[in-house]
Parts: sequence; structure tokens; C-alpha cells
Amino acid sequence: PYGARAAGLFVCNDECQWKAPFYFIQGADPQFGLMKAWAIGDCDNGGDEWEEEIKLTEQAVQAINQLNPKPKFFVLCGDLIHGMPGIKAVFSGHYHRNAGGSYKDLEMVVSSAIGCQLGEDTHGLRVVIVTAEKIVHRYCSLNDLSSQGIEKELMDLIKQN
Repeated sequence: PYGARAAGLFVCNDECQWKAPFYFIQGADPQFGLMKAWAIGDCDNGGDEWEEEIKLTEQAVQAINQLNPKPKFFVLCGDLIHGMPGIKAVFSGHYHRNAGGSYKDLEMVVSSAIGCQLGEDTHGLRVVIVTAEKIVHRYCSLNDLSSQGIEKELMDLIKQN
């Protein structure tokens, strides 16, 4: 359902131009970690358990996938996670080019687009490797990722753990 549409399997004749009527689904604030923080009365801490929010998010996806007719798309807005200790990087998009910066110990990583490029970057995806010690990421063109896979240096980081 949504994996297929995200993978770019739109049928050009059916999806090139959307005409009314149609509907879409908007969700907001899964905010992983907030339920525990709220329950213990300490919203500055306590965001280290996500089990309830994960179950609810899975329930939302299952509910949407069962709808008939299917919505044109699903958009998720708001807070994805609740602030919790240990966040080293925030990954985002929407700028349609690679960018980023850092503040204190937090890295902001902006990935270029799968679709329309507004800079010099190629169409691509960001591969993110998380180990106990660090987060390593590389932006990969769709062509390179399709033909060569994930580069050996990144795969070696996974094998070390």
C-alpha cells in the first residue's frame, strides 16, 4: 500500500494529474517518548520509552492501509519524537538539496530530494549507520545505490558490532 506508492509505483496515466474528488489522511505528533514523560510528570526527561507510541503508530498505519477506497497519500506532521537524552543528530529534508550544520553536540542533517533537485545534488537517499559509538551517514545517488549498493566502508561499520 504506502510502501508501493513511496517506491514510485504511480501509474502515469492514473497519477500524473490528480482531479477532485479525492482524499488524503493527515496525522500528527506520534511524539515517541512523550507518553512516559507525561505520565511521570517530567516532560524534560523520561522520554526513553516508546512502546505505547509505536503501537499506536502501527495501529494508525494498519487502519489507513485497510481503507477503501485508498487515500491519495498520507502526511505526518508535528513532533516525531519527544526530546530525550542521547540525541546526536536530526535528519530532515524539504530543502531539496544537501545541507546541515551543528550546534553544541547536535548535528542537523538535511538530505536532498528523491524528486526535484534545487541544487547540484543528484536524486538520492541518505544511508545512516548507527553504532554504539557514533552515527555515520552518506548521501548516495539513486543510480549508485541501485548499481553498487551500500559502500563497503559503511557496511564494515555494521559488521563490527
